[in-house]
Amino acid sequence: MTSLLLPPPQAAAAAYGCCHCLLLASTTVPARSGCVGRASRITLALRCLPITGHRLRSRKVACQATTETEPEGNGDEEDKKEFGDDASSPSVYNVAEANGPGENDSSLDNKDETTNAEAALLSSGDTVQDMDADATSTNGIQENVEVIEVASGSPLPGMKQQLDDSVRIPKATIDILKDQVFGFDTFFVTSQEPYEGGVLFKGNLRGKPAKSYEKITSRLQNKFGDEYKLFLLINPEDEKPVAVVIPKQTLQPETTEWFAAAAFGLVTIFTLLLRNVPVLQENLLSTFDNLELLKDGLSGALVTGLIIGVHEIGHILAARESGIKLGVPYFVPSWQIGSFGGITRIVNIVRNREDLLKLAAAGPLAGFSLGFVLLLLGFVLPPSDGLGLVIDPTVFHESFLVGGLAKLLLGDVLKEGTQLSINPLVLWAWAGLLINAINSIPAGELDGGRIALAMWGRKVSSRISSLAIGLLGVAALFNDVAFYWVVLIFFLQRGPIAPLSEEITDPENSYIGIGAAILLFGLLVCLPYPFPFDPSQLTDMDFNF
Repeated sequence: MTSLLLPPPQAAAAAYGCCHCLLLASTTVPARSGCVGRASRITLALRCLPITGHRLRSRKVACQATTETEPEGNGDEEDKKEFGDDASSPSVYNVAEANGPGENDSSLDNKDETTNAEAALLSSGDTVQDMDADATSTNGIQENVEVIEVASGSPLPGMKQQLDDSVRIPKATIDILKDQVFGFDTFFVTSQEPYEGGVLFKGNLRGKPAKSYEKITSRLQNKFGDEYKLFLLINPEDEKPVAVVIPKQTLQPETTEWFAAAAFGLVTIFTLLLRNVPVLQENLLSTFDNLELLKDGLSGALVTGLIIGVHEIGHILAARESGIKLGVPYFVPSWQIGSFGGITRIVNIVRNREDLLKLAAAGPLAGFSLGFVLLLLGFVLPPSDGLGLVIDPTVFHESFLVGGLAKLLLGDVLKEGTQLSINPLVLWAWAGLLINAINSIPAGELDGGRIALAMWGRKVSSRISSLAIGLLGVAALFNDVAFYWVVLIFFLQRGPIAPLSEEITDPENSYIGIGAAILLFGLLVCLPYPFPFDPSQLTDMDFNF
C-alpha cells in the first residue's frame, strides 16, 4: 500500500522551511502546526482509486515547515499510535465525522472533487516516485525561503566585518533565539528584522541590563557555542533597547602592521628631537646637514616622550584589567610639538561602557598626572645650568592652566614685555600636557571621544563629537597645530566607535567623575589665558577706556 504522509508536528516544531503537499483531505481538518496547507497527521490510502481523469496539479505552499523528511515505512504503525488501533487508515468521511455536524456538509461537498483528483493522479501515469522527484526539485527552490538572506556590510557603527556575498541565518536559528535564548525574564522579543550580517530584535528589556545580558549570553553559549555574538544596544531612532545577534565568523580581526608602526615610531623620535632644537626649527631643510645638533634636544625629547609613554602604559594596564586586547600603538609625528601621541586600536569587543571609560581615562589620567608634576617642578626648580631658557612671558597666555600656574607661582616677576628665564622643564612638561589634552578632546575615536560615549551614550557623544570637530575647524584658521590635528582626526580618528557588547548600563558615578575631570583638565590646557599678568596694564586699559 502506498501512502502519503503529512509532516508530523514534532518535526515541524524542530525546524523551519517550506512545505508543499497535495491537499487530498478536506481543508476543514484542524491544523496542528499553524502552517497553511498543513493538516493533522493522516494516512491516505490509494489502493482503491480508479485510474481515470486528468493530471492533478500539485499546490505549493510557502510557509515555515520542516526541512527534514520523514522516513518512509511503518506508516500504519505510527497511525495506530496517533489514532488508536481502530483507526489505522481513517478516511475522509471519518475525519468529517470527527469534526462534528457543522463540518460534515463541507467535507461531503468536497468528497467528489477529492475523489476525482485522486483518480486523475493515477490515470495520468504519474507514480508516487515521480511526485517525490518533483517535490525534490521544488525543495531546491524553496530553500531560498527557509533562510533570511542578509546583505553584506557592517551591521553596527564602527564594526569591521568580513562577509561573503551574503550571510544566511536559518529561520530555525531565529526561532530558537526568540523562544529559548531570549525570554520573559530578560528580553521579550516583539519583532525582528534582518540587519546586515545578523538579526536585530526589538522588544522589552526586563530587569537590569547587565544581568539580562549575562543570562542571554549564557543561553546563547549553551545553544550555539561561539557561533554568534550578542550586542545589547540603544536604538538611536526611538531610544529603546534592541538586541543584535551576528555570526562571529563575520567579525574581521584587527591586523597590526608592525613595520608601519616601527616606521612611525622612528619618525616620531626624530620630530621630538627636532622640536627641542630651536635653531633647526627655523630652517628645517638644514636639519640633515646638521644632524649632530639633534643631541641638544635629547633632554626635552626624553621628558616629552616619557609623558607619552606613561600615557600608553596607562592604557595597557587598564586594558589588561578589563580583558581588552589592544593593538600596537602608532605614534604620530609632529614638527610643531614633537608628536600628536599614539593611535591604539582596540582589537576585541569591549564588554560595557564602564570598561571603555576605564580604558579611555587611564591614559590621559597617567599622562596628565606626570605632566602636571613635572610642570610644577619646572616652575619651582632653578635651571640646572643657572641660565635656563629665556622666553617672553606672553607665551603663557596660550594655556589657561599653564598661564594660571605661572601667575600663581611667579607672581610679579611675570610681566608682559619683560624677558624671563625659566627652567626648560616647564616647556617640556607643557608639551606633554598638550599632547594629552588634544587626545582628550571629545571627538571621534580619541580618548576623549571614548570617554564621552562611555559617560553619556552614543547619541549624545556623537553630537558632542560633531561640535568638537567643528570648533577645531574654526581654531584651525588661526592655529597650525589645530589645523593638522583636525585633519588627522577627520581621516584617521573620525569614528564611529565600534559597538560595545552592552551599551545600556551607565558606569559608576566615581568613574564618571574621573572622566569629567579629564575632559575639564584637557580643556584648561587648550584654552588661552585671557587675563594680563601685570595688574597695572589692566588699570591703564581701564583709564584709557
